[in-house]
Amino acid sequence: MARAVAVGAGHCWSHSKTVILIWCICIFFYIFFFRMALQNSSSSSSSDKNTEQRSRLYDTMERGLDESGAAFLKHGETSQSLSLSDIFTLKNGSITPVLKAANPPVRATVLYLSPEYSVPISDNVKNTFSPYFDKVWFQNSSVYHFSMFHASHHIESIPATEDEIEAEANAVKAVADSLCPLKIVLDRVVLTSTGVLLGCWQVISGTDPLTIRAKLKSALPHAPKKQLYDAVILHTSFRKAFGSS
Repeated sequence: MARAVAVGAGHCWSHSKTVILIWCICIFFYIFFFRMALQNSSSSSSSDKNTEQRSRLYDTMERGLDESGAAFLKHGETSQSLSLSDIFTLKNGSITPVLKAANPPVRATVLYLSPEYSVPISDNVKNTFSPYFDKVWFQNSSVYHFSMFHASHHIESIPATEDEIEAEANAVKAVADSLCPLKIVLDRVVLTSTGVLLGCWQVISGTDPLTIRAKLKSALPHAPKKQLYDAVILHTSFRKAFGSS
């Protein structure tokens, strides 16, 4: 009888352990998937917030021409407070950029837009705006890009040795390797009061520009505290207008 009781108790204990194990596994997976859902929800919420912030920024840029007027028709300044004659010259009726070394030197991280996409955009820009402006400089479609972060710029120069620049390049590469590919869509095209035609983009998927810039800021601790662009913006310069036909 004692043996029978002992066997029965062992069987019950074994069954209890099985039940406890199953419950533990269920709780583990519940917590795991619940946390994943929260993380995805938080990520989606953050993405929506960044998209809305970009839209508000683009709205402000869009109103700039109406509020400030077409300064480029009056030979105004560029966004870097340079006169147009400082960076462009008119030769035989054509606008030509004045090429000269940047002083102070600029070290910038940019996202490159492949000619697969930039060439069709450039062709459309030329076909659309050429009839209305006789003095236009079109950005070379082979160098369409998105400015992301500056390790040194014209407002705050950060000197660096060749070794330090190499270290910066490696740090930027490490950030790039950790990012998800961006899938973007052209949200709108804006003409600024200084005559720059900008493509303003939104992010459909991938690492948001705000996150990219935050990672670059951490990777480049000696970079200027004040960057040149809003952290959420994703824009490309298509062309510069100087006058109308």
